[in-house]
Parts: sequence; C-alpha cells; structure tokens
Amino acid sequence: MPQSVRNIAILAHVDAGKTTLSERILFASGEVRRPGKVEEGLATMDYMVEEKERGITIESGVAHFEWKNTWFNFVDTPGHVDFGAEVDMALSAVEGAVLW
Repeated sequence: MPQSVRNIAILAHVDAGKTTLSERILFASGEVRRPGKVEEGLATMDYMVEEKERGITIESGVAHFEWKNTWFNFVDTPGHVDFGAEVDMALSAVEGAVLW
C-alpha cells in the first residue's frame, strides 16, 4: 500500500507530446502493457471519439500509477487554447505540474 499520494498535471502547448508522455508514464509504471499511439487513435488518455479523430486532447484525462511507494494521480490536459477551461479545472485539483 502506498504511503503518500501526489496529484500532478501535465501542461504544455498543443502538439507538444503531453498525451504521448502520459502513455509512456503508464507503460513505464506497469499500468498498461503497451503505450497507445495518439496518431493511431489508441491513446488511453484520449478516450472521446472526437479526440481520436482529431488527434488532440479536448477533455482532461486522469490516470494513476504507483511508483516507489507513492500513488500518483495525474491529469493529461489539453494544449489547445480553446480548451483552457479544462486546464484551469485540472490545476485546481493538483498540487504540482510537469511543464513539458
């Protein structure tokens, strides 16, 4: 059982690779057997049909993993300016962020 919990968000501009980074984190931590590819519409974090079709994050995706006895909840945020409200909501729920 993890001893602590950390809530983090991944932030960057559109097409910077936030969702790809999220997929690699899930893979490296053992949460998924293989990382999904955004360009193939197979990313775990992009679950909406429109996200898969457009290849961008529209709604923040939330996932978790355990690493070195710490439980991490992380939010993959949209990068496009039109979805800034999603980023604002994510930031109100986390203690830290990865600026990519």
